[in-house]
Amino acid sequence: MAAGRRGYAAPGPGSGAARNRGPRDRRWARRAASLDSRYRWRPGMATGLHGASAQPPSRQPESLIGKAMAANDLPTGRTLVADTVRRRLRIAAALALALTLALVWRFYVLQVSQYERYQTLSLDNHIRIQALPPVRGLVLDRNGVVLAQNTAVHILQVVPEKVDDLDTMLQEVDALVGLTPGEASAFRKRLKKHPAFEKILLKAKLDDVQTATFAVNEFRFPGVTLEAVLHRDYPEGILTAHVLGYVGRISERDQARLDASSYQGVHSTGKIGIEKQYEGALLGRSGFEQVEIDAHGRTLRTISRNSAVPGHSLSLTLDIDLQRVAREALGNRRGAVVAMDPASGEVLTMVSSPSFDPNLFVDGIDQNSYDALRALDDRPLFNRALYGRYAPGSTIKPVIARAVIDAGINPQERVYCPGWFTLPDSSRRYRCWRKTGHGFMNLHGAIEESCDVYFYEMGSRLGIDVMAKVLSGFGLGRITGVDLPQEPAGLVPTPEWKRASRNESWYPGEDLITVIGQGFLMVTPMQLARMTATLANRGIPVRPRILLSEEDSLSGEKISPPQAQASGQEADRVVDTELDQIIRAMAAVMHSPRGTGRASGRRSPYPIAGKTGTAQVIAIGQDEGYDESVLPEKFHDHALFIAFAPVEKPQIAIAVVVENGGSGAKVAAPIARKVMDRFFLKRLQRAALAEKSDVFG
Repeated sequence: MAAGRRGYAAPGPGSGAARNRGPRDRRWARRAASLDSRYRWRPGMATGLHGASAQPPSRQPESLIGKAMAANDLPTGRTLVADTVRRRLRIAAALALALTLALVWRFYVLQVSQYERYQTLSLDNHIRIQALPPVRGLVLDRNGVVLAQNTAVHILQVVPEKVDDLDTMLQEVDALVGLTPGEASAFRKRLKKHPAFEKILLKAKLDDVQTATFAVNEFRFPGVTLEAVLHRDYPEGILTAHVLGYVGRISERDQARLDASSYQGVHSTGKIGIEKQYEGALLGRSGFEQVEIDAHGRTLRTISRNSAVPGHSLSLTLDIDLQRVAREALGNRRGAVVAMDPASGEVLTMVSSPSFDPNLFVDGIDQNSYDALRALDDRPLFNRALYGRYAPGSTIKPVIARAVIDAGINPQERVYCPGWFTLPDSSRRYRCWRKTGHGFMNLHGAIEESCDVYFYEMGSRLGIDVMAKVLSGFGLGRITGVDLPQEPAGLVPTPEWKRASRNESWYPGEDLITVIGQGFLMVTPMQLARMTATLANRGIPVRPRILLSEEDSLSGEKISPPQAQASGQEADRVVDTELDQIIRAMAAVMHSPRGTGRASGRRSPYPIAGKTGTAQVIAIGQDEGYDESVLPEKFHDHALFIAFAPVEKPQIAIAVVVENGGSGAKVAAPIARKVMDRFFLKRLQRAALAEKSDVFG
């Protein structure tokens, strides 16, 4: 190669450099030569960045590639690859170092500088506080028979946010275990009222087959869980429905009156009856547990636990055996039976007929079933014993007799009964129930044979104000104070009441209607029973009560409620000896040949004091006759009866009302006799057992 020539010639095959290189190196040499020739200066090539010259530069530097080739320094293929790898490694190392530093910094922030904050956030996400619902207290009768209990049942709950397609899920669950239209409808209503992350009841009380079927298919239903819960159960069903009431799911109206803090984890509350009256005692106190959960909401472990406190168990004054006898004696009739211990006010039986099964309401009755119950003419949901208001008929005559004595009228004075009575200056006849009349009647005979004319005469003399006072004194027209919610007061009418409520004057004829228990006068069976107990106590009133005792479920301590006298009767707790002659007349009602209740008193092993009553449902004109056989049943008279026994040391007082039953003597009195027979038979059996126990140690 000429020394003065610009550039250089590539070494030939025979050169020493070429001989020392392999085939790959020779290829690199040829490529370098090609590049050198491409970038060698030629005439017309620009010599600078901002201009061009046709002349070669005075001093054109040699090609770098040429220099490298001349110096035998051209990099081999391995060298170029190694450089590329080293460069990439340096970049990767720099990135790795940066990431490591970032991670170290984040670790420092999490574990050192803001450790407490992030620990709290972490615990909040993985630690859950769960409410533990308390076990509701039991309800027992006076002999320890369970009336309300808690049984384990299986239910289906749904967390909506975990279900992809709710409609499909409902269809598949329905096909698997069956959903009633009411259950599906209730579930959809709950969906609108609860957040999607909360559990919502889908189906309650699965039977054994349904439980087993769903258990093996549960994996098919994400978001749907099969759970075992305690369920309120009323083993005696219709026998105790109107006394116990029932629990039901907490409604929006309930939420407005309940303390939410007392109902953590609790989904039901007492709706009516004892379940509502003693909700606070039966409920108990919720507990709480702190649990660790995983990302799927499953409990991993329990961190701490504060157990729930079960509700108190209640023993009632009711005797379920007497309850059953009274219910069977009423049969298919509409009416009520209330019996109590006159000394203590303990309610022994309280029956309203017809009745209903309270178990239907525990999980929420569907609207169609509820509407069907309400539409029945017999009104099974209506508690006649407490809320029914009836004209008392002749059952109040013993109380009116007390007013007669108080007014100074001689009890031996005789009044002639021709079968009707007229007021002075009036031609209207007020009839006696016996059309032919009773003849001459004194107070004793008028009670024994229930002579209306005698009491018409006494009513016209006494006037409404005197009668209203004595009737109120025996507890009519006012609440009894029994421990059940929303007791009505009944009504003892007065001229002031009529003027205020009806804007009408009081007429003398209304004195006559009131004195035989008709007209505006309205009482409840519970009030009649309390009136009867007051007569049995010779004027000493008592307050009816249904709670016998309350037992702490943890300690077993029993708490008996204090016996309270009747509301507003504090000044009247003095034995009224004047009532003795009235009570003798009531005994004659049951045991004399002329007594209106003699059929039910016949062959009784214990002496009974009673009074029959019949209350008209429709008004009958003085020229019209009453023929029960041609009237629809709903227009038949109500049948009533009150009694207590034994006469001298009463142990039971009872009131019976049979709607449209007709005759109190023929219909109501036999019902009372059956209840009293059972009551005294049980007393004899217990006495015999006690005596036998004493004999044999």
